[in-house]
Amino acid sequence: MTTGEAAWRRLVDGRPGLLWIERWGLSLTSLVLGLLVLFVFRRGLPHVGWIVGYVLLLWALFAVLRELGEPLAAHGRRRIVGAGEYAVQTLHHNVLLFVLPAYYAATTLTSINVIFLGVLVGGAVLTAVDPWYRRLVAPRPWLSDALLGFSMFAALNVALPLVGVRPILALESSAMLAALALLPAVRRHGHLPWRRALARTAACVAVAALAAWFGRALVPPAPLFVARAVAARTVEHLEPVDVVGRSVSAGTIAGWGELTAYTSIYAPGGLRQEIAHVWTRDGAVIARIPLAPVRGGREEGFRTWSRRRDPRPVAGRYRVDVVTASNQLIGRLRFTVTP
Repeated sequence: MTTGEAAWRRLVDGRPGLLWIERWGLSLTSLVLGLLVLFVFRRGLPHVGWIVGYVLLLWALFAVLRELGEPLAAHGRRRIVGAGEYAVQTLHHNVLLFVLPAYYAATTLTSINVIFLGVLVGGAVLTAVDPWYRRLVAPRPWLSDALLGFSMFAALNVALPLVGVRPILALESSAMLAALALLPAVRRHGHLPWRRALARTAACVAVAALAAWFGRALVPPAPLFVARAVAARTVEHLEPVDVVGRSVSAGTIAGWGELTAYTSIYAPGGLRQEIAHVWTRDGAVIARIPLAPVRGGREEGFRTWSRRRDPRPVAGRYRVDVVTASNQLIGRLRFTVTP
């Protein structure tokens, strides 16, 4: 123990307030910084530059620690290693909190993609609370590596569509780049030759691409989201007419001759994405209606709709899912048709 550390220990002994600051002060500081990052995101500053900057800095620090952490610690440079690890923790927290609004907007809380949002929130909280992070993540290098991969995947999956990459391509590219970024971890502090490390990393990249494809339903297609979704009699001048609330009678629909599902979808400028409305009744698919591709950049969202014409409407619980061409769920409309 150094002279400074001994003096600090004498100062905090018997003072609960200082002990509390010692234990939770860094966590509160990290949380405040994270909330400031969240504020910056919501103020609409250049998202892509911020995201990519955080990701690159996070990966650079991670790579340096994986390559030089052991030699530095062996030469008594543990403080440098500790500072680097804390910087990585803080960057993890800021990256996850930075993309959280986009994923929250894109998540359908009644669908399976809410799991991804839950993991994202859990990671943001874990990296904010320093004692939890030190107890759970610091002693487990594999968990630290997994957190890096998840943070990079989540960030890039938002950043790439902001420059016009379609969500499914962004999903695949983000998964592959996140796996590739784990090369320093695969090297295990230089214990594995570069050739073998590259071969193993290439295998990880292939597995990540397959996992992203088969698990795409779990990932919200951020930053796409449904800004408005209603059922109505028809649409005139790009606006719904005779909007239905939570329920409508079959007789009313029969009198109208049709029922329309109207959705307004937000997408970033430059993005073009094919979508469809999938109509279900009591859990059974009754129609899949391809729609005009969403074109991003409109403040009010890209407005589109689908119609069902049925002379004898059937009562039941109806749902209209707004999905991408690769079946990622963008949003959902629910209503009930009564007898």
